Amino acid sequence: MRYALYIAVVLATLAALASVVAFGVGAGVLAVLLPFAALGTWDVLQTRSTLRRNYPLLAHFRYGLEAIGPEMRQYFIEADTSETPFSRQERALAYQRAKSVLDTRPFGSLQDIYGPEYEWINHSMRPSEYMSHDFRILIGDERAQPYSASVFNISAMSFGSLSANAIRALNKGARMGNFSHDTGEGSISPYHREFGGDLVWEVASGYFGCRNDDGSFSEEKFATAAADPQVRMIEVKLSQGAKPGHGGVLPGAKVTAEIAATRGVPAGVDCISPARHSTFDTPKGLLAFVDRLRTLSGDKPTGFKLAIGHPWEWFGIAKAMHETGVLPDFIVVDGAEGGTGAAPAEFIDHVGVPMHEALILVHNTLVGLGLRDRIRIGAAGKIISGFDIARTMAMGADWCNAARGYMFAVGCIQAQKCHTDRCPTGVATQDPARWKAVDVPDKATRVHNFHDNTLKALRDLICAAGLRHPAELGPEHILRRVSPTEVGSLASIFNFLEPGELLRGVPRHAVFEAFWEDARSDSFAPPAGIAARRTSKLI
Repeated sequence: MRYALYIAVVLATLAALASVVAFGVGAGVLAVLLPFAALGTWDVLQTRSTLRRNYPLLAHFRYGLEAIGPEMRQYFIEADTSETPFSRQERALAYQRAKSVLDTRPFGSLQDIYGPEYEWINHSMRPSEYMSHDFRILIGDERAQPYSASVFNISAMSFGSLSANAIRALNKGARMGNFSHDTGEGSISPYHREFGGDLVWEVASGYFGCRNDDGSFSEEKFATAAADPQVRMIEVKLSQGAKPGHGGVLPGAKVTAEIAATRGVPAGVDCISPARHSTFDTPKGLLAFVDRLRTLSGDKPTGFKLAIGHPWEWFGIAKAMHETGVLPDFIVVDGAEGGTGAAPAEFIDHVGVPMHEALILVHNTLVGLGLRDRIRIGAAGKIISGFDIARTMAMGADWCNAARGYMFAVGCIQAQKCHTDRCPTGVATQDPARWKAVDVPDKATRVHNFHDNTLKALRDLICAAGLRHPAELGPEHILRRVSPTEVGSLASIFNFLEPGELLRGVPRHAVFEAFWEDARSDSFAPPAGIAARRTSKLI
């Protein structure tokens, strides 16, 4: 039976050939059958695939079904609320708001409101009157060029991972809605500049756009690019949520002339993103670099982005702030649930602290040191709805960034082909035949609409809670079901520090008790006890 289809095709092919030779008819049938007969014969003769050798022709049906498996599950099998990584319900919400079509729902929630992890915001008996939904926060109020930022902005996505027209649409949408667009580590491309939307320039370990030929940091190139009025803030990238602690290589074949010019690297040569910075190697060195960039940029708000890993390393940075008085204007916390064009499976699934816990740790540390009112915190990690923003700000963030939500607005369908250069919607590809199909004016309007309608939804939540601005949200406003019979506010589930508590001693908090005292402002090295445990297994 394993060979039945192959044998049948071969016999039919021979019969068609005989008909053509004997009667001059059947050439069309022969043309159809002959390639299948040849393929089956090759399956039998080749030695690389046991499956194809044992199941000639039939094996290819398996490969075809396997190839469309994600689409079959996404469209026909998964529930509307299955998060893989974004549920159909979440994607539909982004599409509806991007298109400014009806986003109300009938007949009750699809959420299991008695299931663990269900969350809600408590409303007030005295809701607030509607106010403007253009919620903003001032970043770098001590700087010469402070920035009034929206509470919902576009997260870091580089030209190279996204197409030219996707970058154009995102930036034009940001300009239309007066919110910011993070360049990603690939630096500022001509497509970021075309429509003049506010930019947050991400400076990563490769120093793209501000590097010397040997890959080291160039003050002159940085100062020239940072002087552009379109660049509103500078962000030093330490790590990203999707693959923290991991560098990258853009193969030379993909380093086009445009990408080479944008990044300041040779065309056609492998472009290396190191896993670590070469300009500094200690917490104090990081802060000195941040301060150096701030000066070179003309005193624009400057900070850093990180995914939390070893707690003592973050505590070392915090101690360096306290000891030196050199403060970043902002810190962006990137959660492990963040996405990327491509990352190793283990990094996607098992490296880095999720955004909720990471955000609370950073917020707590700054509160405990009495620095929270001088440093703004942004947060990124699977944020797509007004409630996502409200919950994140209640946990300690001043503003939120989103990447994939805005990708949906541009037209992404979560095909998960970002790493193949065959994105079906032209969003995450460098193939002009694909990305030229992205209509920039239309998609820019959708980016603007998504931002605007999401903030309107946030405004409605704020008003229902009896507040005037999302900055008033605290952990007491968000409730979470932890079991079928237990509910707690985030204030009771997580341990929040009091202002200045770290200045008075180590608080009763497991992470601080374990690592705070041993963290060092002059080194990222592990505490002695941890280092000793590591060496105890060495031979």
